[in-house]
Amino acid sequence: MTGPRRVLFVTHNAPRFAGDAAGSFVLRLATALQAQGTRVHIVAPGAAGLPPTTTLEGVAIDRVRYASDARMTLAYTGTMAETVRGSWGGKVALLQLLASMRRHVQRCLDAARQAGDPFELVHAHWWFPAGLALWRALGPEDPPLLVTMHGSDVRLATQKPAVHPVMRAVLGQAVVCTAVSSWLASEARAIAPSANITVAPMPVDTRRFSLEGAAPVRRGVLFVGRLNAQKGLRDLLEALALPALAGTSLRVLGDGPDRAALAAHAVALGISDRVVWVGTVSQDVLASYYASAQAVAVPSRGEGLGLVAVEAQLCGTPVIAYADGGLVDAVRPEHGGTLVPVGNVQALANSLARVIGSDETRQQLGQLARADMLARFSPEAVASTYQALYRQAGGNVRASALAAPPTAGGARGPSA
Repeated sequence: MTGPRRVLFVTHNAPRFAGDAAGSFVLRLATALQAQGTRVHIVAPGAAGLPPTTTLEGVAIDRVRYASDARMTLAYTGTMAETVRGSWGGKVALLQLLASMRRHVQRCLDAARQAGDPFELVHAHWWFPAGLALWRALGPEDPPLLVTMHGSDVRLATQKPAVHPVMRAVLGQAVVCTAVSSWLASEARAIAPSANITVAPMPVDTRRFSLEGAAPVRRGVLFVGRLNAQKGLRDLLEALALPALAGTSLRVLGDGPDRAALAAHAVALGISDRVVWVGTVSQDVLASYYASAQAVAVPSRGEGLGLVAVEAQLCGTPVIAYADGGLVDAVRPEHGGTLVPVGNVQALANSLARVIGSDETRQQLGQLARADMLARFSPEAVASTYQALYRQAGGNVRASALAAPPTAGGARGPSA
């Protein structure tokens, strides 16, 4: 039994151009679903310089204008929360974004229905802001809603108890909810215990992140991520200063608000000559960095899944990570991964030293980890999982309709 013929994705993050990393897994899921016979149309926010409609990898994408070019800065940069908190202008832009996305989704659903080619399911990525934009927007005549939580949206709720009723309301309207890791699902259930939450990760580009192009001689440790406290680079720098990692080099890929402070910390630790600050790189270049490293360190806290860990292991590179958040799903010791207690810098250093100190150990761990990633995170496997969830969502709606008393006709909820 196949999945639905047509699905509408609603998201605040989708690639702006070919090769763009922003929301790349959303597009990857869409293309994998299309390969299995389900057409996908994406609705995402506009941004300065982006056309209102485009097609990437065969997937149609609408970019919804919600403000002037100068104020359309909430999406695609990973700084939405900071922008909204930081100014009244950011708060106004968020309200405009929610209202504009809501109206556009309603127009898409109506137009598709009138054209005789209706959407059979709406899939909102992140309960905030996409799920919130759809709150009470879908009426009985509209397709069922599935909401996927990716990490930042759940962290927002855990840090702000006042948001809990809003999150419960948004998830409560969904027939099915998914979270990309078991940890994230448990965090969400603690806030919304009545929500129907299933663990279902996003796909990773197994063609780009592979053993092809692996360096004949791998060198040093690699860190990839935003330079902020959550990603844990400060701990990794302190581990590099310990005797276990004497002489080991570190390459840092990424940027963020703590860049200057972390560079100063490396100087204070006396290891600045062993640290290379590369900055942000494209996805194609990133794969070559994974493939040339002896190990990748992921000392993050509260990671929704740990995409860096998945990508690195697909390249056959062992990962040493903190046993926290979604990393417990992504980095499995029985399948070549290494987990250490959160904040234990000595254990982090010792585990890295063990892996990079033996080519045989590194190769064995890398092979095990790659096989595990292919089985769980390939686009084909993830798309099949979501096809089953889409069928479940449709079945739940039909069952509810049969159980409900007849009504005089439904209408959409109030527009924002």
